[in-house]
Amino acid sequence: MDRFGEMETFVRVVESSSFSGAARELRMTPSAVSKMIGRLEDRLGVRLLSRTTRKISLTEEGRVFYQRVTPILSEVEEAEETVSLSTAEPRGVLRVNASTAFGQYQIVPLIPKLLEKYPSLQVQLTMTDSIVNLVEEGFDVSIRIGEMADSTLVARRLGVPKRVLVASPEYLKSQGTPKCPIDLKDHECLKLSIPTSLNRWEFMHEDGPKTVEVSGRFEADNAIALHEAALAGLGLFRAGTFVVGEDLKSGRLVQVLAEFEMGGDAGIFVVWPHNRNLSAKVRAFVDTLVDAYTPFPPWERDL
Repeated sequence: MDRFGEMETFVRVVESSSFSGAARELRMTPSAVSKMIGRLEDRLGVRLLSRTTRKISLTEEGRVFYQRVTPILSEVEEAEETVSLSTAEPRGVLRVNASTAFGQYQIVPLIPKLLEKYPSLQVQLTMTDSIVNLVEEGFDVSIRIGEMADSTLVARRLGVPKRVLVASPEYLKSQGTPKCPIDLKDHECLKLSIPTSLNRWEFMHEDGPKTVEVSGRFEADNAIALHEAALAGLGLFRAGTFVVGEDLKSGRLVQVLAEFEMGGDAGIFVVWPHNRNLSAKVRAFVDTLVDAYTPFPPWERDL
């Protein structure tokens, strides 16, 4: 008994408003379609379609049946497509967007392994600290840090970024170590030259959060340059541990004001446009990130 075939035939007849139209879509003869609908009605014991010489219309029972079986057929089709995509070979150009620092320190190191595993895949990575429109600018997937407000995107959380204040041992030796947030007024603070809330350094205190407006003689439009400046001893640097984690482990940088927890972001997400079918190349990239960053991201381990 081909119940699925009967339901699919019934839906095609309803949506094409004719037996002949459904027959063309299903590559069957009109008589075969008519016989299948007849078997379905006999099995259910109700009339689903009213047939006249001019048109086909739904009976009340047919309307209820159509509303119930349509989602079932959609679920089956989606399940089949998901399995098909999961076994497909990722190929073609994958366009990835990420912030400059996260892209440089966390995405680029994963690319060799990804390309080795999928020889038919190409990756184009664009790094920018501004929010891009994935659909309008043609990106397949993006890494975003912060609140996820765009409901048109599918998001998978990779972790929660922890922000710390760091400086090189050489800087602290020559300029001294700040003891509390207000001391930062007398220090060289490395800040972004672009308009951003990241230049207001927030510290958690028992009396509530304390925000310090920082200043210094060196600014840059991206965190990579500030990171290099901190390593060179130019000042204090507020950064995510995904940027400075390895430096803290090696001693190249030292955490400052560790007793004052710094405000962080809501999360690190990999996002892609809302789409019923996730392409094989995007799925391969997302799986690579999830394998690398969960349950604990590498930059947090052993800190």
